[in-house]
Amino acid sequence: MSDERILNIKDLDITFSTTAGTVHAIRGINIDLYKGETVAIVGESGSGKSVTMKAAMGILASNAKVEKGTIEFSYHHADGTPETVDILTKDKKWIRRHINGKRIAMVFQDPMTSLDPTMTIGKQIMEGMRWHFKTPKKEAWDRAVELLREVGIEEPEKRMKNYPHQLSGGMRQRVVIAIALSCNPDLLICDEPTTALDVTIQAKIIELIKKVQKERGISVIYITHDLGVVAKVADFINVMYAGKIVERGTTNEIFYDPRHPYTWGLLSSMPDLDTDDERLYTIPGSPPNLLHEKPGDAFAPRNRYALEIDDKLEPPMFQITKDHFAATWLLDPRAPKVEMPVELKNRIERMKKEAEEHGCKL
Repeated sequence: MSDERILNIKDLDITFSTTAGTVHAIRGINIDLYKGETVAIVGESGSGKSVTMKAAMGILASNAKVEKGTIEFSYHHADGTPETVDILTKDKKWIRRHINGKRIAMVFQDPMTSLDPTMTIGKQIMEGMRWHFKTPKKEAWDRAVELLREVGIEEPEKRMKNYPHQLSGGMRQRVVIAIALSCNPDLLICDEPTTALDVTIQAKIIELIKKVQKERGISVIYITHDLGVVAKVADFINVMYAGKIVERGTTNEIFYDPRHPYTWGLLSSMPDLDTDDERLYTIPGSPPNLLHEKPGDAFAPRNRYALEIDDKLEPPMFQITKDHFAATWLLDPRAPKVEMPVELKNRIERMKKEAEEHGCKL
């Protein structure tokens, strides 16, 4: 892993103006990403995962307002000179010319919303190269064919002439990845890239992204609510709840030593063949309505381990190890000692054993 930081999101706060009032969707987000690293952002729908990354891409909705924070992105120009810019200070035209697709590319969860149904696959892959780099048509065509081959599409020359509706869901997602890679970006953001696909195709798409990352040395951010996907790909995990990061650490720390009750809930709700429970665990209640912010910890109403202080004061980030932090009052030295649920503890022991059997380093 490199010590060259390419993305630094600091104290990001975003609100949305709606007819019902102001929604405080992102509340003080901090994320660091280094060259060649994979960082995952995990949480339930509506926790602010996609909004955070759309801000980094400069593609926020028109009713969004950045209240405070910086999003610093570092890259190199063609001649090798380094540059760091705060994306939040740049206008949409500049971002479109210098960032979108060229240096940061995004793969969305539904390929049909990303692909133009009226354009051939080939034309859509060539478009970015032609626009950003003025690549000659023949060269762009050859490179597009090569990209289709790289993402595992057979008979790429033939597929270049196809339209999106002529391809299966898995092939369309591969095409979207080929488009994302067409301008050699430094950062690939994958927003639920496998949600709409069946399990066998999901595994292939994840392997493909891993392979491409290894070959090109690019950084990847995964946005997902599926911790199973994250286990296979991420170096670091950020757990998000109600617009805040409530726990962050290395993948091993989050999986084998989770400290936040919300992370316990997420891990407990993963399907597991060896569990004794008749039913799959679900976190009680629903995510909070961010139109009506309440004092204290947003997770408190759903947290069976909540303390009195949770209704009054928001917990700070407590440091557990060099990379591991969690925002829960349970980590305060004055708090009563609370253990994770026994069933989860047993499950983690099984996961550790399995990992060791497969020769994984813990």
